[in-house]
This record gives sequence, structure tokens and C-alpha cells, in this order.
Amino acid sequence: MFPIKDTIRSRSFPIVNWTLILLNAVVFLFIELSLSPRGLERFIYTFGLVPARFSLVNPLTWYPLLTHMFLHGGWLHFLSNMWTLYIFGDNVEDRLGSGRYLVYYLLGGVVAGLIQMFLGGAPDVPSIGASGAIAAVLGAYFLFFPNAQVITFVPVFWMPWFVNIPAVVFLGFWFISQLFSGVLALALPAGATAGGIAWWAHIGGFVYGLVMARPFSYRRRSRPWYLDEYYPW
Repeated sequence: MFPIKDTIRSRSFPIVNWTLILLNAVVFLFIELSLSPRGLERFIYTFGLVPARFSLVNPLTWYPLLTHMFLHGGWLHFLSNMWTLYIFGDNVEDRLGSGRYLVYYLLGGVVAGLIQMFLGGAPDVPSIGASGAIAAVLGAYFLFFPNAQVITFVPVFWMPWFVNIPAVVFLGFWFISQLFSGVLALALPAGATAGGIAWWAHIGGFVYGLVMARPFSYRRRSRPWYLDEYYPW
């Protein structure tokens, strides 16, 4: 299943969400693609999250917790992450407010990176990508907009099929699939990095979203928050 769009309109321009997409694009298009294969490998190992190079007692090794979430391993990795952030991030930013959303997103990426590193990361394999932080966004969306419709492309043999799926079903199925794959990957020698996908970053980011989205959204409101899902203006 591939999400095409959602049905919830944002009440304000998502400046932070677009800035995050732009920063990821700049790093991928103008830095990563400009490097030679060897230069790219050094770049990834320098700014990616490598468990063997990380130490809780040495703050000088902490910067990859932030930088790793702005790196991507190829066009499919980059485009799928940015498309998902584009679809779901604007509404979460609208609910949290731009400042809170930025902190929430970055903290979600840090938490996801730590969980991936300690639960499944191979010692010398760098973890990169925004998917952990984006999983935190999906966790918040799951809480705030469960009845939103996600227009989804479902390939059925050679026939394209577009169907509206409630967000609670779409994201719930996504999380269960990540959890199943993450548990299965733990049995493999390479841990959660099997297949090149950091399953536990996705799981950790989503759970972080479920736990932290409400605290980040706390503010004085002129009407009940649940009305925004149906009347987002």
C-alpha cells in the first residue's frame, strides 16, 4: 500500500515541515549525489549513527543522533520518506505548533536512533534516514486524526486500485508490519538492519509518538481538540 494523500486540511502553512523536507533534499541532492562512492561511504560513516563509535559518556560522539536523520541511502529511500512526511507532517505541525513540532520531530529521531542502535543495530553498520523521526509523526497522526481518510494506492495484479482507508487502519497495519519484521529481524545475525531497513527505529519512533504527542500538544484551546479532525478550519 502506498499513501497518495490524506483528507485533513491544514489550517496554517507548515513552515517547519517544508523546511525539514528542504534540508533533507539539499543534503541528498547537493551533497550525497555529488560525492564519489568512496567519499559517500566516508560521509555516511562520519555522520551516520554507527553503534561502535557511539559512547554515552562522550558527548563528542552524540552529533550523529541528529545528523543521521538527514541522510538517505538512495532515491527510493529519500523519496518515500519525504513523501510520507509531506502527507502527514503538515497536520501534526498544525496541531502541535511549529516550534513544538520541530522539537518533537528532532527528539523523535534521536529516540528512534537510540532504540535502533541498542536493540538491533550491527556495531559497524551506520543507521541513516529520517524514517525514525517520521514514524514519530505517524504516531502523533494516529492519535490526533484516527478517522481521517488516507487515499491509498493498492496494486492488484496489473490493475491500479485507489481506496480510502481510515488512518487508524492504515497506520495500525503499518505499525504491526514493522513490529513483526523487527521481532523477526532480531533472530538474524545482522539484527534489525536486515534487508537494509532499521525496523526498530520505526517501532521506537512510532511508540515515542504515541507517548509524547499529547504532552507536546498541551495548550489552551478555544474548542475541544477532537473537533479539529472534522472541522479543521
